Amino acid sequence: MTRILKTTLASGVAAIALAASGTAIAEPKTNMLHQWHSGANAAAINVLGEMYTAAGGLWNQTAIPGHTSNTIARLRSDVISGTPPSAVQLKGPEIGEWANTGLTANMNDLAATEGWDDVVAPELVSVMSPHGEWVAVPMNIHRIDWMWASKSAMDTIGATEMPKTWDEFNVLAAQMADAGLIPVAHGGQDWIDGTLFEIIVQGISTDLYRAAFIDLDLDALQGDDMIAAFDQLRLMVGWMDPAFPGRGWEEPLNMMVTGEAGFYFHGDWAIGTMNAAGYEHGVDYLCAGAPMNSGEPGYILNSDSVVFFEQDDPEYIEGQALLASTIMTPEFQRVFNVAKGSIPARMDVELGDEFNPCQRLNLEDLRAAAESGTVVRSMAHNMAVPEKFRKAMFTVISEFITSDMSSADAARQMAEAVINEY
Repeated sequence: MTRILKTTLASGVAAIALAASGTAIAEPKTNMLHQWHSGANAAAINVLGEMYTAAGGLWNQTAIPGHTSNTIARLRSDVISGTPPSAVQLKGPEIGEWANTGLTANMNDLAATEGWDDVVAPELVSVMSPHGEWVAVPMNIHRIDWMWASKSAMDTIGATEMPKTWDEFNVLAAQMADAGLIPVAHGGQDWIDGTLFEIIVQGISTDLYRAAFIDLDLDALQGDDMIAAFDQLRLMVGWMDPAFPGRGWEEPLNMMVTGEAGFYFHGDWAIGTMNAAGYEHGVDYLCAGAPMNSGEPGYILNSDSVVFFEQDDPEYIEGQALLASTIMTPEFQRVFNVAKGSIPARMDVELGDEFNPCQRLNLEDLRAAAESGTVVRSMAHNMAVPEKFRKAMFTVISEFITSDMSSADAARQMAEAVINEY
């Protein structure tokens, strides 16, 4: 079959016209596997479905509740059964590992036609194109190291500026405790524990973060700086309310934004939830990058992306091109990220008034951190190390939070947990 695929972008939405000679035209379709099953995340993925349908595709999705490991388990099952999905939400090293299997689809022709190398954030290009072959496209850039503060809690203690170092944070948290507030809102799941701890480690030292969470250096994992990071975590556990074990991420967000708690450390998808609930920046909450003892700008990067797997069905093959093209349009990057709370993965998309002030600050801080060389990929959100190492470190971090384990023992056990996974 001769097939000509012509992609045009009009009004920010991809439109793909297919012409075939002598045989039926393939109708683009997809069944995207992802984990966004509720709340602002589900609303954001619905944006993609609506734009894909408007561009002429047949949209189907399969949402897998729970964390990334659940999505990966479903993906492995589908691959083993010989029916890999056409598109899957995956991130970081998982993209490269699946590319190594030879099962991913090569999107280089489309990438060249649309100039992805020229517009995607440089930090993400190598992630999306392992071994120089585009197999995935990025939907956004999430910042993990956000510090959210209740405006009313800050007013209660007379604080006018967000803390810039962990010492400054500790002073304000102690004042909130004296005022009868919960200084630190927190959820009680392993990925939420890991999120908080990687934020602390980045604030202690970017060099420590890279050595421990990217290079898996055993000396760094159990060294004095890591012990200091656990010491800071121990302080913060003492400022949490006793009901946090088992709690999800939205309840502590609500505790912060309603003034029951002072601070909350969590990624910027919180913006989508706060926007949906009608909360306003500067009125109900404040935002800033988490404390950095070095005084340099920090930035822990996460990016949601879609990976494509080889297909035999021409309709799914055409559907992959349409889906990738739709995701990479400036219009999708703008609309999706306004809903999601993140910022576009394309660096040529301007952030107008439709974006939250914290999202505009996000872009400013990303540029500053890139200039300072302090952008790091998130360990807690599957951007830095394979899943087995991440889960091993989560186990130790969560056990530390819910026990009286010493900081030195926690650092040593984390190094042991990592080496046991080799």
